[in-house]
Amino acid sequence: MVHKESNLKLVVAGLLLGILMAAMDNTIVATAMGTIVADLGGFDKFVWVTGSYMVAVMAGMPIYGKLSDMYGRKRFFIFGLVVFLLGSMLCGLAQSMEQLIAFRAIQGIGGGALMPIAFTIVFDIFPPEKRGKMTGLLGAVFGTSSVLGPLLGAFITDAISWHWVFYINVPIGAASFYLIFRYYKETLEHREQKIDWWGAFTLVIAVVSLMFALELGGKTYAWDSTPIVALFTIFTVFFIVFFAVEQKATEPIISFWMFKRRLFATSQILGFLYGGTFIILAVFIPIFVQAVYGGSATSAGMILTPMMLGSVAGSMVGGIFQTKTTFRNLMIISVIAYFTGMYLLSGMTPDTTRMMLTLFMILVGFGMGFSFSLLPTATINGMEFRYRGSANSTNAFLRSLGMTIGVTIFGALQNRVFYEKLSENLQGQGETAKGTLNIIDPQKVFQPDERSKIPADILEGITASMSDSITTVFTYALIPIAISAVVILFMGNERVAVSKKANSKPE
Repeated sequence: MVHKESNLKLVVAGLLLGILMAAMDNTIVATAMGTIVADLGGFDKFVWVTGSYMVAVMAGMPIYGKLSDMYGRKRFFIFGLVVFLLGSMLCGLAQSMEQLIAFRAIQGIGGGALMPIAFTIVFDIFPPEKRGKMTGLLGAVFGTSSVLGPLLGAFITDAISWHWVFYINVPIGAASFYLIFRYYKETLEHREQKIDWWGAFTLVIAVVSLMFALELGGKTYAWDSTPIVALFTIFTVFFIVFFAVEQKATEPIISFWMFKRRLFATSQILGFLYGGTFIILAVFIPIFVQAVYGGSATSAGMILTPMMLGSVAGSMVGGIFQTKTTFRNLMIISVIAYFTGMYLLSGMTPDTTRMMLTLFMILVGFGMGFSFSLLPTATINGMEFRYRGSANSTNAFLRSLGMTIGVTIFGALQNRVFYEKLSENLQGQGETAKGTLNIIDPQKVFQPDERSKIPADILEGITASMSDSITTVFTYALIPIAISAVVILFMGNERVAVSKKANSKPE
C-alpha cells in the first residue's frame, strides 16, 4: 500500500510516540522508586517492579515479531499499545507493591510489541534510500527517551506524584494509537501458517527463569544457593529444548538460519554488547552526580542530557550515511568514539569538573548513538518481507537481554567494590564499613540537606569509595566494547541495499 506523503509523516509520528513511551518507561519508573517504596512499602520486593516488566517484554519480543510477519504489523502494534496503556493505568492505581508488580507485567506484555514492530513498519513503508534517515530518527528517539526518563521521572515525582509516571503514558499512547489506527494502511498477503506454540512456551520459560535468576542472585539469594542454581538449570534445559524445537518447526519463533548471514549475526552480537554497556551509563552516572558531587535527583537526571544529545547526533549521522558507505565503516567510527568516551569516564575522580564530565558524556553518547539506527537496519538489510518482523524482534530481544545481564553483573561488581573501598577508606574510624553505613543511613548521601550532617571525614570516605566503585565498572565495561570492535571487523562490506532484491530464505 502506497501512503500519501502527509500520511507517512503522521504514521512516523505515531511510531515515534510509541517508541518514546516504551523506551522511557523503565528509567522514568526507576527515578520514582524510592518514593513508591515509601508510599506502598514492600522494600524487599521492589526489584520485581522492574523485573516483572523486563521478563514480559523480553519473552514477548520474538513472539510478536513472528506474529507480525504472519498476520500483519498494524494489529499487533495496536494490541501492544492497548495492553501497555491498560497496564499503565492499573499501575497508577496500585495500592500495594504486589499489585504494582502484577500490573507492570501487564505493561510488559504490551511493551514487547512496540519497539521491534515500529522499526519493522518503517522498513516496510519507506524505500531503501530513505530508510537510513527514518531509522536514524527512530533510533534518536530511543536514545533520547532512555536518558530523558530519569529527569522527567524526578520532576513528575517531585511536582505531582509517583502515580503520574504511569499516567503520563496515557495521552502519549492515545495519540500514537490514533495516528497508527487512522493513517497506517497495510496490505498483507495472509498465508496459512502454524504458530510455533512449543517454541513460544519453551522460550518464555527459559527467559523467565533467566530473568528471575539475575534479579534474585546476589540480592535475595546467594549466587551459589539452591534457588539460583535451580533457576539457571531450568533456563539451560529449556533453552536447549527451545533450540531443538526451532530446528524442526515449520514457522519458528526465531529463525536460526538467519544467523548464517554474516551481517545479521554480527549485528545481534553487537546489539547484545552495546546494550549491556550503555545501560550502566544511564544507571551509574546519576548516582555519581548525587553521591560524589552532592547534586539533587533532578540535577542527576539533567546530567544525562549531554549523553542524550550525543546519542541523537550519532544516531542521525549513522542513519544519513548508511546509504553512502558500509555498515562496518560506520560502526568502526562508533566503537572508537564509544571506547574513548568510556575510557575517559573510567578515569574520573571526585575532582573531575562538570565540564569535563559533560564532554566525556557527549563523546560516549555519540559513539553509542550509531547503534540505535545502524543495527536495526543491518539486521533487516536484504531480508525478505515475511522475515523482517522476526529479524528485528530478535535484535531488540538480544539488546534487552544485554541490558538486563549488563546491569545485573556490573551492579554486583559496583556493590562489591564499593564496600571493599569503603572498608579501606574508613579504617581507623572504629567501625566496620557496613556498620558505619547502617548508622548513617546511606540514603542521606543522596540527599543534599541530610548530606551536610554527615561528619566530613566519613563523607569523604563514602564519596571516594562511590567514585572508585563506579569508575571500576566503567573500566571493566571496556572489555565488551573491545570485543565489539573485533566483531565489527567481521561485518563484511554490506551497505543498505537500494536496488537489489531482498534475499529469500535459503533452502
